Amino acid sequence: MDTAHSGTPSDSAAVRRRNLGLVLRHIAEHGPCARTEVATATGLAHGSVTTLVADLVDRGLIGEDDAQRSGGRGRPGRPVRLAPSRALTIAVQITSEQLRAVVADLAGAIVWREDTSHHQAPGTPEAMADALAAAVRRAENAARAPRFEHVESVLVRVVVAMAGPVRDDGAQTVLVAPDFGWLRPVRLGALIADRLPGLDCPVDVVNDGNAAALAEYHARPRARRGLVLIEAGTGIGGGVVLDGRIHIGSHGIAGEPGHMPVAFDGPGCVCGARGCLVLYAGPEAVLTAAGLQRTLRSQGVQAASDRLVVALEAGDERALAAVEEAARALGAALLSITALLDVDEIVLGGLLTQWFAWLAPTIEQVLSGRGALAPAMELDVVPAALGADSMLRGAVEFARHAVLSDPSGVPRLPVRHH
Repeated sequence: MDTAHSGTPSDSAAVRRRNLGLVLRHIAEHGPCARTEVATATGLAHGSVTTLVADLVDRGLIGEDDAQRSGGRGRPGRPVRLAPSRALTIAVQITSEQLRAVVADLAGAIVWREDTSHHQAPGTPEAMADALAAAVRRAENAARAPRFEHVESVLVRVVVAMAGPVRDDGAQTVLVAPDFGWLRPVRLGALIADRLPGLDCPVDVVNDGNAAALAEYHARPRARRGLVLIEAGTGIGGGVVLDGRIHIGSHGIAGEPGHMPVAFDGPGCVCGARGCLVLYAGPEAVLTAAGLQRTLRSQGVQAASDRLVVALEAGDERALAAVEEAARALGAALLSITALLDVDEIVLGGLLTQWFAWLAPTIEQVLSGRGALAPAMELDVVPAALGADSMLRGAVEFARHAVLSDPSGVPRLPVRHH
């Protein structure tokens, strides 16, 4: 159904932006395709599609194939396809030690990357913003380099992914980030933007767990509507994706499963609640229960996790008991998550992927009763498909989706006079 163009001028502009994005997303996902195919798939009138395609061509976001094919009635038309090199995005992931920056095109292909140490954990938000702005400038310079023949590329989005809930309030406020010593809200997006005068595109900040969830969603069959990621790194994090969009809730803290209570008579948590999931399935809890606290302190979480896997493979009773307790806690959390969200898939990432073979049997046992009550429920609990780049790839996907949904911010190509 074509969207009506009545109402105020601002309404009409919003409708046009929506329809422009509708057409571009279809071409990006299904192109090359004829205008008639776009009209059928989107429900827009053929005349509207023709106008919108012309607009996208003027912006350099799509191009016409040389080969013509029949579009049904009338003369044959040239299929249109995405021109991914026209719009470039920058994604930066903040880890405990590094800034990992990439430049990607509109198809999500990475065309430049750089990893640099930041020495800001813990540190002040201002110092981190300085480091981030410098990383973005280096990426911007790379993006503006003439990489593609006959293409005038423009930078259209910057996305920063970091640990901690983020409120989408215009200033992109990180509510708390204990890993960096930030115990009060930090207007990180605004701090970065202030340090980048002349940057002609928006700066977004997203939670890195949400970014990883988005990347996992796009790595799986599109028939699935909902996915929840639970991952273990320094603690327990994750994200929720519903109908292809990150769900952050009213205050930016949705998708933080580490502080879901799974035992009301459990030990106290730093968040103020009792019996939170992180106290049972978090790396520190599991590795300590398995007798690997000394390795954890002296060599770090990954080395201790590797030792845990060796112990599990050897049938060590203490290691098996620690992972079974974590699995029971995860199963309890999943019962609550599925009852509330009814998602298709739960993805276990980070160290939980490494432990998955030993977690899965107990989790399945905990969930089996729910399956008997609701036999139509089809829930898959699976290990993460992506590795260490999942958060960075998710930030790229976030930027890409923002541009595909509203391409009106991409300037039209200059008119060339012959």
